[in-house]
Amino acid sequence: MNRSLSAAIILSSLSFASAALAESDDTTAASIDEVEAGICTGYGPQTPRDIGSAHGLNERFFSLSPSSENMNLCNIHTHTNAEHKGPGFSIFAGAGDHGGYQCNATPDLTEAELNDPAGGAGAFKGVKPGDTIEVHWVHTSCDIEPGEGLGSCLSEKCANPNLRVEAQAFLVVNDPDALDFADFAYDGNIVNGFHQARSLPSNTGDAVVFGGSTTGPSYTQAQCSPLKVTWSVRPQCAKLDISSLNRWAEAGNVFNETHSHGVRQLVTAPELLAPIE
Repeated sequence: MNRSLSAAIILSSLSFASAALAESDDTTAASIDEVEAGICTGYGPQTPRDIGSAHGLNERFFSLSPSSENMNLCNIHTHTNAEHKGPGFSIFAGAGDHGGYQCNATPDLTEAELNDPAGGAGAFKGVKPGDTIEVHWVHTSCDIEPGEGLGSCLSEKCANPNLRVEAQAFLVVNDPDALDFADFAYDGNIVNGFHQARSLPSNTGDAVVFGGSTTGPSYTQAQCSPLKVTWSVRPQCAKLDISSLNRWAEAGNVFNETHSHGVRQLVTAPELLAPIE
């Protein structure tokens, strides 16, 4: 894969791509059984997955990326609902681009928590009180500046970076005492020479770390992502104030994120999952 092709792939496909890259040589080697099952072959492990299950049969090993503290934050974006399934977000929200999983506490929300203070006109689109979102903090080994789009995760001098995504599922509520998204935003924060979020969630359990791919609704079990990503997914939900998301969008951010994205449906075929150590 040459440098320009690598750049094009990451720009268009990391997390919420609009088109998938086919690897024809590997596909032609697929077994008849796998083709009939609608499972792509010749790819590395895929994401999203049920983080409560460590089982996986994909043997295309790659070294996991360094911790996020030793990489540059390059992008922050959200998905509605959670793409992964976890102990704290296991309510199935349906198939398709707007399916995924909801936080387990969703049915227990109060009328006050479900009231939309923006009356449906909040600056951050695609999210309302009662929704679950999965936030992705994307990190790269490249020496870059965070910016709009996932092309900011690479450069001409660094076209094949190591990538790591820190992920957290939030239950969005109308409550000023809930978590404030500003605490997890970027806002020019640099620590030890690396671009970093102000903080990452720390009270939602030990993150499950595994090898996977990019996500987003462009991909399925039959149309796999070719990119390799280290994932760090926290197992429990946390409540997040809807007004703080709207303030983040209203104030503007270097990622130009103003709406939440669709989801890739859960990958369940063991042949497409890496074992979790």
